[in-house]
Amino acid sequence: MIGVGGTDWKHYVRRKPQVVKRRVRKGIPDCLRGLVWQLISGSRDLLLMNQGVYEQLVLYETSAAELDIIRDISRTFPSHVFFQQRHGPGQRALYNVLKAYSVYDRDVGYVQGMGFLAGLLLLYMSEEDAFWLLVALLKGAVHAPMEGLYLVGLPLVQQYLFQFERLVKELVPKVGAHFEKEMINPSMYASQWFITVFSYSFPFSLALRIWDVFLFEGVKIVFRLGLALLRYCQDDLIKLPFEKLVHALRNFPEEALLPDVLLPLAYNIKVSKRLEDLRQEYERMKETQSNPVKTTHK
Repeated sequence: MIGVGGTDWKHYVRRKPQVVKRRVRKGIPDCLRGLVWQLISGSRDLLLMNQGVYEQLVLYETSAAELDIIRDISRTFPSHVFFQQRHGPGQRALYNVLKAYSVYDRDVGYVQGMGFLAGLLLLYMSEEDAFWLLVALLKGAVHAPMEGLYLVGLPLVQQYLFQFERLVKELVPKVGAHFEKEMINPSMYASQWFITVFSYSFPFSLALRIWDVFLFEGVKIVFRLGLALLRYCQDDLIKLPFEKLVHALRNFPEEALLPDVLLPLAYNIKVSKRLEDLRQEYERMKETQSNPVKTTHK
């Protein structure tokens, strides 16, 4: 499907998109994951069009975020061997990628959650490849841009949480009603799901399979997976009071996080049309808030 160095990929995706989708959902073979991620995200093309740019950003530019990046480096995947050694190759690569991005896109700069994205990518590809994949994601080379997750005020996080809360009420109504009663809202448990695309505090085996699908199909897999988790655990969740609920939503049982259990459940939850309706509703709501109707006094 890939051809030598990815030469056949675009042709194959155009001809047999459903076959590619099925294969990606089954899980990309680990030895090919890095290359396929670059092909499905559009980052390989960005790299080829911008030869030498990454080196320039790393070597010759300075970033206002350098101290923040250094402070956070050791907190990114602290238990993974690649990032454990202080100032080791993993931490150096992570610093370079994040520093380069903060210079490349000064509007976004650097936000802590980005470290988990870059860290995951660096396990499968070189610094330069990881940098351009980060650019592809945040700038929207293939899917909707992710940069709104990291801009001041986290505008895209707010939109996604609004959509997710409504979907929980509609598709997992028992959980939705219980959350409302216990005053649990998605910002208490789901923000990290969107900001790090499940790469933070979820088993690696699951995170990688989610990323395979996320890069090919876009953010809707994050919604589907979140809903599948709540549906799988609903019998336990609806019995819990507030404090225990907050804990449970950050510590799901092991069997709920098995890729071959959770992913098929997620694929069966259809959200595309509803997500678009809710996005439009959210935009109308924001517009109304920023332009309230002025009442005139006589």
